[in-house]
Amino acid sequence: MSITLASLPENYRALVFGAGGGLGGAFVKALKEDPRCGTLNAVSRRRLDIPGVRTLTADFNDPGTIAEAAQSAAADGPLHLVIAATGVLHDEAGLQPEKSWRDLDADRLAELMRINLIGPALIARYTLDHLARHHDKAVWAALSARVGSISDNRLGGWHGYRASKAALNQLIRTLSIELARKAPGAVCIGLHPGTVDTPLSAPFQRNVPEGKLFAPDYSAERLLGVIDAVTPAVTGQVFDWAGQPVAP
Repeated sequence: MSITLASLPENYRALVFGAGGGLGGAFVKALKEDPRCGTLNAVSRRRLDIPGVRTLTADFNDPGTIAEAAQSAAADGPLHLVIAATGVLHDEAGLQPEKSWRDLDADRLAELMRINLIGPALIARYTLDHLARHHDKAVWAALSARVGSISDNRLGGWHGYRASKAALNQLIRTLSIELARKAPGAVCIGLHPGTVDTPLSAPFQRNVPEGKLFAPDYSAERLLGVIDAVTPAVTGQVFDWAGQPVAP
């Protein structure tokens, strides 16, 4: 399966943050294979070596590096696609989804917000001014999650992760309103990739229904299909890998 972003201009310019991750790397791989993609920029904490791709480094702990990466990516002209493929659910330092309010911890909550909300917010700060204006379609997208939906929350638990993704969804909505005033042809959306077979989901795959654990390449290509289909009429919303809106 391969994807061609026909709704973006010929030789469109793309920028992917989180290219060192499973899904971010899959976005880069798919975009590299799109003959319509003119310039592809891949950003990660450690510089990658990907032939034919401009690789850049940035760290959420140093906002200046995000600004530098955005500036470098836009050196050839305005960007038509920016993807923030970043996020955290757990780590080796003890960050785990809470099962009870008794598990809530200030430092762990701060870390979830730093990566899942503040990181994409800083990416938006330094990339939205570089989006193409006028009549060209441009898309700014960030990885969200269905568990960030407030109205769809019927299980509870995972307090910090849910809250950080809900906050991200509100950020996306707010950014979309400002962006629409400055670039009427631009779209700002969140993307729910489903459960993807990456280290992020690895400890939680036991109860995933058969056929609902997606390979990174499959999920990335489905989400790029969503990006190709969206229009300014749906800016500010969150969509899943099948193109269906995620409830606010």
